[in-house]
Amino acid sequence: MAEEIIELEEEEYTSQLTAPVLKRIMQLLKPHWKWVVGFLITIGLTSSLDAYFTYLNKQMVDQGIALGNKEVLLRLATIYGSFILLQSAMIFTFIYLAGVLGERVQYDLRKLLFNHLQDLSLSYYAQNAVGRLIARVTSDTGRVSDLVTWGIVDSTWAIMNIVTSLTFMTIINWKLAIIVSIILPVMIFVATKFQKYILVEFRQSRRANSKITGAYNENIQGVRVVKALGREDENLVEFQELTTKMYRASYRAAWLSALFLPTVQIIAAIALGAIVWYGGVQIQIGLITIGGIQAFVSYLTFMMWPVQDLARVYAEMQHSIASAERIFKLVDTPPDIHNKPDAIPAQTLMGKIEFDHVDFYYEDRKPVLTDFTLTVNPGEMIALVGPTGGGKSTIVNLLCRFYQPQKGTISINGRDYTDYTLESIHSKIGIVLQTPHLFSGTVRENIRYGNLSATDEQVEEAAKVAGAHDFIVTLEKGYEQNVGESGNQLSVGQKQLISLARAVLARLELFIMDEATSSVDTLTESLIQKGMEALMKGRTSFVIAHRLSTIRRANRILVIEDGKIAEQGTHAELLRQRGHYYRLYTQQFRHQLEVQYGVSNELTGDDRSTVTADSIMMRREKPNEESVAAD
Repeated sequence: MAEEIIELEEEEYTSQLTAPVLKRIMQLLKPHWKWVVGFLITIGLTSSLDAYFTYLNKQMVDQGIALGNKEVLLRLATIYGSFILLQSAMIFTFIYLAGVLGERVQYDLRKLLFNHLQDLSLSYYAQNAVGRLIARVTSDTGRVSDLVTWGIVDSTWAIMNIVTSLTFMTIINWKLAIIVSIILPVMIFVATKFQKYILVEFRQSRRANSKITGAYNENIQGVRVVKALGREDENLVEFQELTTKMYRASYRAAWLSALFLPTVQIIAAIALGAIVWYGGVQIQIGLITIGGIQAFVSYLTFMMWPVQDLARVYAEMQHSIASAERIFKLVDTPPDIHNKPDAIPAQTLMGKIEFDHVDFYYEDRKPVLTDFTLTVNPGEMIALVGPTGGGKSTIVNLLCRFYQPQKGTISINGRDYTDYTLESIHSKIGIVLQTPHLFSGTVRENIRYGNLSATDEQVEEAAKVAGAHDFIVTLEKGYEQNVGESGNQLSVGQKQLISLARAVLARLELFIMDEATSSVDTLTESLIQKGMEALMKGRTSFVIAHRLSTIRRANRILVIEDGKIAEQGTHAELLRQRGHYYRLYTQQFRHQLEVQYGVSNELTGDDRSTVTADSIMMRREKPNEESVAAD
């Protein structure tokens, strides 16, 4: 976890401002162009009024105060007050429009990401941590929204202020405006360079901080190991190195930040001195007034803050651009499994299913299934057993078309299943997993997830069929009981029964049970087995099981080893063959059934391992004569 945090933090601050990403962000604004136009108009008016106020001050000095004309002063003051009210309305409007734009862009991005995540194949989720995906949908979209909102507001405001100020300066005296135009790029260059260096140190500080957080996390969680191995001194040295790096980076960032403003002010002071000197010369020859000089000084001071804002926004945009890059990278990731252009909906999955010489491997290209061939007749219950990694889950994942074979075909109803749309296949398959997932909400809502249009009566009937009704009614609020996050208010067995009820309500055609009873006690296992029998009755089903007691009634049991069918047959047939299944069954149940049937003292050594299963079956099928006589 600590390493992942560090990696995320480092990745977060390494992107550079790029035109293609900015262009793509701007494209997000196209559907909301009316709001953009309104924003630009209102912020343009606001900035123009800001600059005009300084020009009004010049007129007050030159035409009112200098000449003692009270009527002009009153008229200009009235105009000033009226424009203040107008500007207040404009400020409210553009901030409101910017906020709405940011929220709309964030909404569009989250919707786009969520829909795309639904389309991505399981292979993508196998290679990407859940935390990263959540970060894309939450924090990254938030940063892009901030860029659209306040990044655009601040940068547009700054640019507008610079443009309007230069415009009014030119109107007052174009020669002095040229001096400001020469110094202005120098101010922007210096401000941008400072922010760039500050950002570098800030990144170093954040990376060091992430490593410190990771060190805290590892040492606190692993305190027993640290103390047991006597690693306290070594860990302290390592921690000291990390804190020293962070201190130095933070110190440099603070030093540069402290130097930044005085440097910009010195440049502005040079410009101010040049304006005052040259303006004084022009006053003497009547080319500019005292009010004009005062206006120039105000405009120059007024332009300092936009220059600093542009530098700050540039630095902050780096973070938003990094977030946008990660979002677009996710959006541009195509799903591995997708529909053919001419795919048709599958009308039913109740027909024959055929695996024809299927080869499959994951990203590491290590073969999982090799030349796998299997035919399943309608209504059959197929059990898959075997060692971990043998290919059992891969078979059902291929059947669900979460993955597709690299070689060979899978056919349903005599037709290659890639001819069918993914949606039509997935909508007809029900999967009950080893660790069932419930959504936050009530028991009723979780069952109804299988069929959102189902009535309360249908929900309760499905629960009765699955064997969940009896425990549900004992809950404090019955079907209205909140299950908690991921169903943490219920036991694993209860969650499994609700999952079965959900599958019953969905009226699906093909069922897959993946270790559905491996995490529950014997009593709950019995309830789940009854629910499974009701669920799978008359339907094709695949059951993956380590507890072999759950598959005794399967039409066929397939022993999968190294991606191939090592054995197949019914429970009784496989026991008689004394092969792979026989050994699995004997090893799993030996201890339990020896205790139950008293076989442990009859045999020893190799003899026990070869006849225990036969003895057990004989005892189950033929009652103990002494027990019958005693009764």
